[in-house]
Amino acid sequence: MSEENGSGAVVSVSARNKRCASKRQAGKDAAVQGTNDSSIVSKYSMVRLGYFNDGFLKGFVNKTTRRAPLINRGYYVRAKAVDYSLHCFLQQTASYSQRQILSLGAGFDSLYFRLKASGELKNVITYEVDFPDVVQRKATLIKNNQELVELIGCFDEMRPAEMGCLCLSGMDYKLLGVDLTEIEELDNVLMETGLNSACPTLLLSEVVLTYMKDQSSSAVIHWAADRFSSAVFVVYEQIHPDDPFGQVMQQHFTQLNSTLHALVQFPGKEAQRKRFLNEGWEECHCIDMNEFYVGFIPEQEKQRIEMLEPFDEYEEWHLKCSHYLILSASKGDLKKCLLLPPPPDFHINKLDILEPLRISVFLCETETENPHLRRFAHCSALIAPHIVVISGGFGNRVGQHGRLRDVSLMVKSGSVWKCSSAGDKGSIHLLTERMFHSMTALCDGCCIIFGGRTSPLKPVLSLLCLKCDIGDGAISNISLSVKEIECSGTAPSPRWRHTATEVICKGRRYLFIYGGRSVRELALGDWHFLNLEDYSWAHIPVDGPTPESRHSHSACIWKGGVLIAGGLGTGQIPLGSIFHLRPALSGFIWERIELVSSFIARYSHTAHILHDNLLLLGGVSIHSDSIPEVTLIDLKTGQSFDYCIDTDLVKWPLMLHNHSSVLLVKERQVLVVGGGGNCFSFGTHLNHQPVLLQLPEIR
Repeated sequence: MSEENGSGAVVSVSARNKRCASKRQAGKDAAVQGTNDSSIVSKYSMVRLGYFNDGFLKGFVNKTTRRAPLINRGYYVRAKAVDYSLHCFLQQTASYSQRQILSLGAGFDSLYFRLKASGELKNVITYEVDFPDVVQRKATLIKNNQELVELIGCFDEMRPAEMGCLCLSGMDYKLLGVDLTEIEELDNVLMETGLNSACPTLLLSEVVLTYMKDQSSSAVIHWAADRFSSAVFVVYEQIHPDDPFGQVMQQHFTQLNSTLHALVQFPGKEAQRKRFLNEGWEECHCIDMNEFYVGFIPEQEKQRIEMLEPFDEYEEWHLKCSHYLILSASKGDLKKCLLLPPPPDFHINKLDILEPLRISVFLCETETENPHLRRFAHCSALIAPHIVVISGGFGNRVGQHGRLRDVSLMVKSGSVWKCSSAGDKGSIHLLTERMFHSMTALCDGCCIIFGGRTSPLKPVLSLLCLKCDIGDGAISNISLSVKEIECSGTAPSPRWRHTATEVICKGRRYLFIYGGRSVRELALGDWHFLNLEDYSWAHIPVDGPTPESRHSHSACIWKGGVLIAGGLGTGQIPLGSIFHLRPALSGFIWERIELVSSFIARYSHTAHILHDNLLLLGGVSIHSDSIPEVTLIDLKTGQSFDYCIDTDLVKWPLMLHNHSSVLLVKERQVLVVGGGGNCFSFGTHLNHQPVLLQLPEIR
């Protein structure tokens, strides 16, 4: 088939389509190559701050940029996982006279130079393969760096016959420019440059195969299993594409024209494991980065990492780690070389329910779209039937993201919620910008705002009373005022990610403040009582077994006391315990709630009590392949039930962490406001608008 072009010449349509396809592929290849440039800058940011020791990475970075702490941590755990795999291979093959490392899609990685300088590459030849353009740029950087040249020693720059591939060849270092989709060419070039398929070989692929179409990446995996008689294949890449964080992750790479192909057919650890076994590998093990960090990073090293820079993005850190795996496939004499067992007692729960219980969710109908409702790390409180006040957090501010200090109102009128923002009117400016604070609604239309932070080094010290005069209930007639409260007595240490609940003891009203974290303490286990009549810090006796220190837990009023559930403990492990602070003759007593069926440990969730049932909404867990969307715990029987949320009516990823929620008892609904966070290097995601969860019948 052919057609005329503008000049009258006859053009083959198939030839034109091939040229167009070639151009599209070239654009995608360039985008994938661009991920190398971004990745190397992030790696060097992490190295400069002392997370990982690599004195040679700077030779491959033209412009340095300090990345956010979350990104630094993400690249740190990646570097440690790969480094662990390399050292396992080197140690277990030390007795061999020849060994090989083959890095596929190596980019500007400096592992050869780092290991060569430390004397760890005895009898090891390292091969690095990447796109010809990437390899040419890397070769130029190497040749212009005397320190790198001396480590390689004598080398030749050549192009293998008929291949046209740039090859920088030293005694124990080979840098090859080959497109990995060209398997026959890859094999020929490697053989021509001395690859020995009979000696122990470690193949390494860091976020490379997933950029290739499944047929091409599977061909690489099969070729490697077929070519080498004794080998280990180590892969680091993304998993779990379908949950909200995974959707944001996929959108990010799609926008970069770097689609993550493997996620569709191989979305999880088990699918990845079966893939390698089906392609000819004899053993395959894989764990996600949460499992690696908990089980393979020593406690002393974790403590060192905590001291490097202020950090308070636990939710996004754990979510990022749950969406990346380290995989080890092996065969031959190296069949048992690198095993990756999950940490002891690190049980992964699965919500494998044949007919999962489901909860409907639908968009909250608002009169007008209000960008101020897009926020996280904020607070919401029901101050009167169908009137919700929202304060603080991080979200949209004058067209950009930042910390917020405004107060927003949501008032239900019929089936519609009307929304407004108080901005900085009157005394509202006293609120200051704060995140992860508490806002407790009292019975007199007041809210007590306590704690919070502006940064992990700057806790907020003031205690405020937010007064809401609701008038006739019309949103235009509600007035807000703020007053700073001077408290007497010994105040608790400044904190955030805590809870504050109103309790009554011997006829007096108190604000019970529990847990949280501070500048120095990763998790607090103390509690305090504030007398709400004279605002004095009071001592009330509390007996019983003390709960584990925690933050980002939930607290609900129950049977005259407070029910504490979940949270993140001192070791950054989510907790699955529930404690009841119940009234006693002398004051209160802690009592652990024993459950017949345990619930998935979590934190950054919200909770409500309805008819002696504890409703846990959302949160983050590192012990589950699925995000625990809703859990219902019968406090009478101790049984728990997990529910999935039907999000068909929500056209954007609904993130249920760092959110707030309000129980609407009459409607049997939960109003969820805000939620989301900074999703690693994929951008900030804020839930677009409030949603309503329709609760099942609870008796």
